[in-house]
Amino acid sequence: MTDSASSVPATPPPTGIDVRDAAWARVPTRLSPEELSGLLADVEVLLRANPYYFFKSWKQLGSNRFHAEFENQSNEQQMSMDIEIVPGPDKGLTLKYSQGLKRRTLFTIEPFPQGSQLVITDDYSGHSEQERSQREAEIDKSLPAWGEALRIYLLRVQRYSRIPGWRWYMRRVWTPMKPSARRIVWLLYLITVVEFFFFCFVVLIWWVEYHK
Repeated sequence: MTDSASSVPATPPPTGIDVRDAAWARVPTRLSPEELSGLLADVEVLLRANPYYFFKSWKQLGSNRFHAEFENQSNEQQMSMDIEIVPGPDKGLTLKYSQGLKRRTLFTIEPFPQGSQLVITDDYSGHSEQERSQREAEIDKSLPAWGEALRIYLLRVQRYSRIPGWRWYMRRVWTPMKPSARRIVWLLYLITVVEFFFFCFVVLIWWVEYHK
């Protein structure tokens, strides 16, 4: 498979995974490896950031296990699976899936100028070539968009996380939203900002005319 959605030159995936059984995306960030590692601990945020995942259920089964039900709109598959969180490689983590063609997703942290780089690797190994061909419809096509969504999320963390209430809003309000709802809210915010500046412009004109 291939490298996905990144300005970083395509290179082999990490941890020695066979390129024929994997797809990966590289996400550069200005966060330090330690800061990035801390953010990876919230797996729900990582998965819900995917703009093609429409979650129906998310339940914690244990300290490192969850059950998730969602629609993957990139391949029109209804998913219901247990997810196990395994530390590593190194400062990253691995998600192991109980069902589906994709066996696991690895989040690896690599050095990068002025920050670090998150590598997201979907591993499809463990299936015969014939089985992979027969189940081709199950291949997750959302990885490029997922990488871009995480790049934007991490950029916002780096810029705005010191603002009081921002982390609470992102975790308690933004994260549970469906991707379509997030787009609507963003448009409403944008319209509100435009209306505010238009109002200020009208007030300025009135003030100038009044004081002539």
